[in-house]
Amino acid sequence: MAIDQKSPSAWSVLGLDIGGTEIKAALVNGKGDIIASQRVATPRTFANLQQTLKKFAQEFRLKDGDVRGAGVGCKGIIDPETTEVLALPGELNYLQGLRLRGILEPILPAACPVAADNDGRVALVGEHRWGAARNRNNAIMLTLGTGVGGAILSDGRIVRGAGGIAGHLGHVTVDPDGGLCICGNRGCLETVFSARAIEAEAFAAIHRGVKTQLLGMDSMPPGCNDIFECARKGDEVARIVVERTTRILGSAIAGLVHILDPEVVILGGQIAQAGDFLFQPVQQELDWRTRHLVRRKVPVVKAQVADPSGVVGAAALAIEAATDAGNIPGS
Repeated sequence: MAIDQKSPSAWSVLGLDIGGTEIKAALVNGKGDIIASQRVATPRTFANLQQTLKKFAQEFRLKDGDVRGAGVGCKGIIDPETTEVLALPGELNYLQGLRLRGILEPILPAACPVAADNDGRVALVGEHRWGAARNRNNAIMLTLGTGVGGAILSDGRIVRGAGGIAGHLGHVTVDPDGGLCICGNRGCLETVFSARAIEAEAFAAIHRGVKTQLLGMDSMPPGCNDIFECARKGDEVARIVVERTTRILGSAIAGLVHILDPEVVILGGQIAQAGDFLFQPVQQELDWRTRHLVRRKVPVVKAQVADPSGVVGAAALAIEAATDAGNIPGS
């Protein structure tokens, strides 16, 4: 577990991003700068998670430092009032029914407030404070990684909905007869455009014996980054996979734009690292589908905060909680 140590700060907050592949933690100052950071593979048991958090606390010297608050972004449906994980299907199901505040309190200084929310919303909180949604009142964010997260900023507020489900944009249905999704639905955007879905489609072609440069990758089956890189180089299989899935993503975003009328659409997460090879076709798809009703260009932009996975967004959530608690003077 390596630590990335940067500049010191008079005070900091802890940001924690619990994802399906990795847990990332960082100490972040009031400007959104990462002071120190760690990342490890996501533990598959609660006992191992507790051990991981203790190691974070030791490396960051949380008990000795001036840590004013902590924020957590986590997959699933999170109650921001209690920090309880209400629903979390999949490999992190062991967190369901637990309060994230209670899990973190043993490693934090006394009276350190803990805030938590869905990881997609947390990422947008960070973008609103320091990134691509700064000085905006209406925005959509999608986090494109192992799954597809999302969040909505409307009239300057994060939308949570009646039951805390609002913003799960990865579960917009794009194919009524499509594949089964982890949420119980069929044909969700996540079943088409997540890293797992893209990798599965490419591997299916390999398994059928189709000739492709993907067979020469160091990793097998090839990862999502490999598929985008091969598509960029002109590989036919990779190109077909990327073009089909990107067109579906762009059309889904167009539907969301018609419903929510945002100023900007922000894409973050692992797949957003593909850069213009992703953003240009998505922008083109969005533009032609919305040109008659919206009558303005809604830019699709990359997340701008220091860590697009949401750990800095979690820190932004922590700053809000610490300010409310009086640990940080309001600004």
